[in-house]
Amino acid sequence: MCGAAECLRFVSSPDVIVEEFPWGPHAWMIKPPLTESTNLMLVRVIMPPGTSHQFHRHPHFEEAVYCLEGKLEQWVGDQSRILLPGDVAHVKKDQVHGSYNIFEEPCTFLAMMASPEFKEPGIIDVYREEPWCSLKTPVEY
Repeated sequence: MCGAAECLRFVSSPDVIVEEFPWGPHAWMIKPPLTESTNLMLVRVIMPPGTSHQFHRHPHFEEAVYCLEGKLEQWVGDQSRILLPGDVAHVKKDQVHGSYNIFEEPCTFLAMMASPEFKEPGIIDVYREEPWCSLKTPVEY
């Protein structure tokens, strides 16, 4: 974690930590070591058409997915909705969920994750397991 003098209170575009994933670039805006946050993470994801963050769960934190641009097929448990700009999906801690861009344009969304501590594992993939692999055909990254 950053020292107090090194941590940012205001995060601008050049400051974000960008990580590449098969389902699109993640621009981390709130997350150690960028900020001193111990209870919150915030990431902007640009998901290209035809990609997905397949069914998974986070054992240590809950999540909110907020659609900024485009459309997103969002699953929470065995229910799905199409998120449009301004829509949000709430995912309880350790609940299976998945984000699928089945549309022809990119989707940009914010994912906000909260936890009392940042513990590992942060994510557990379940998209190859039943009943999830029967709801959406798994794609190997």
